Amino acid sequence: MTKKTLHIQRNFTENDWAATPDSVKKEYEKLEKIVARLTEKNEQLEQYIYKIEIQLNKNSSNSSKPPSSDSPYKKDETKKDKGKDKNNTDTKNGKAGAKKGHKGHRQKLMEPTNIVPVKTDECSCGCKKIINQKPFYTHQEIELPEIQMDITHFVLYKGTCTDCGRTVKASIPKQHQTGYGPRLCAFIGELAGMQGNSRSSVQMLCQDFLKFPISLGAIQKVIDRVSAAIVPHYQAIALAARQSVINGIDETIWKMHGKLMYMWAMVNSKIAFFKMHQKRSKEAFLELIADWKGILISDGYRLYTDWVNLRQTCLSHLIRDARGLSEYPKKEISQFGQKAMEMLQTLCAMANDFPDEKQWDDFYSGFIDLIFDNIGRYKKDEAGIFARRLLREIDCLWTFLEVAGVEPTNNRTERALRFGVLWRKRSQGTRTDKGNQWVERILSLRQTARFNDRSTSDVLVEAMSSYFKEQNPDLAWINTL
Repeated sequence: MTKKTLHIQRNFTENDWAATPDSVKKEYEKLEKIVARLTEKNEQLEQYIYKIEIQLNKNSSNSSKPPSSDSPYKKDETKKDKGKDKNNTDTKNGKAGAKKGHKGHRQKLMEPTNIVPVKTDECSCGCKKIINQKPFYTHQEIELPEIQMDITHFVLYKGTCTDCGRTVKASIPKQHQTGYGPRLCAFIGELAGMQGNSRSSVQMLCQDFLKFPISLGAIQKVIDRVSAAIVPHYQAIALAARQSVINGIDETIWKMHGKLMYMWAMVNSKIAFFKMHQKRSKEAFLELIADWKGILISDGYRLYTDWVNLRQTCLSHLIRDARGLSEYPKKEISQFGQKAMEMLQTLCAMANDFPDEKQWDDFYSGFIDLIFDNIGRYKKDEAGIFARRLLREIDCLWTFLEVAGVEPTNNRTERALRFGVLWRKRSQGTRTDKGNQWVERILSLRQTARFNDRSTSDVLVEAMSSYFKEQNPDLAWINTL
């Protein structure tokens, strides 16, 4: 500033405002309003940019966004230090392959269809006389035989009645009328449902690999029969789910002929029950659970937080959201998010390492202090919002420590839904209510069979055989869960 400017400012501050000319007053007030408007606009733009930066930084690791929404062009920084311990020392945990504690899998020796003895002819010393040879190791080779389809022709005869002279024709045995046997129907059902393949890919496999032609319409008819055959299984699974003491519940979007729908899932360690509905609402929730009143494991969706019985909120959701806060540009918010994430991870780890009284008291007092130190923050502050969320959920954060069998996360349900999500992305959903019924039935059977180490192909073959014979299928393995 120049001396002249300082002199003018000093004179202005010392002079009475009343003595200032009206023209100067008006100009000054005008400039004040302009500065105020620009300051407000600047604050709005800063807040807007701040929100955009936060939104752009969100991914599946720091929010509830699905992994499929992550950008393939952005490097996952969360995995950068994976495989290193606290001292930054490399460990095997970040490398491909089995992790420490993982149960290994080795190919079992199967019943041989052919045995080839392999004897040694010569020693490394050059001697060719080898005596007392005996087996010491069995090497197994597994090969797929050339598939030869069993084709049965039912030749129908007709004849003349000796009493009335009418022509009498033989009928196709009822269980063979469809033209496709139970094992082939189960195979097509396995491909289309358990594996989620399209009708055209099923057709291609049948034509190229099994060497028999089949139309897309015929494939659809087979799928319709498989869907009808597993109705008893679906009903038994629904009943078993609604009788379980503990269930995780979640939902994901689905499309029917381009229209938005929702796939709901009710899952526990033995049962997975899926149901389609047009809405994500209390009505849909009640249709899913019917008269069930057990312990609910869920995320923080308002519909679930209103559950009047015991509930365990999913700690994974809270941990991801806390990680998102820890990545905020504002230091005070990021510090709160980091601390909240660490404490929630500690709480989740208690599922495998139950705390003693002192450990719990230390954790609980620290957790409560963290909440109340931030709960009074300005209502639009993300740290204050998350602190109040933790306070609302506090009665549901450690139900897993109080009731045996309750898990601290809803990951089991989310994993069960994952196949349905991938199916929707591949097929763009379904086109009819019949298609929705096929999806909810086959997914329920698929996941339930997997949870109980049941062969889905064996279950489908038995279901189709019973269906063609008009007999009740074997549901004992479901009814005893």
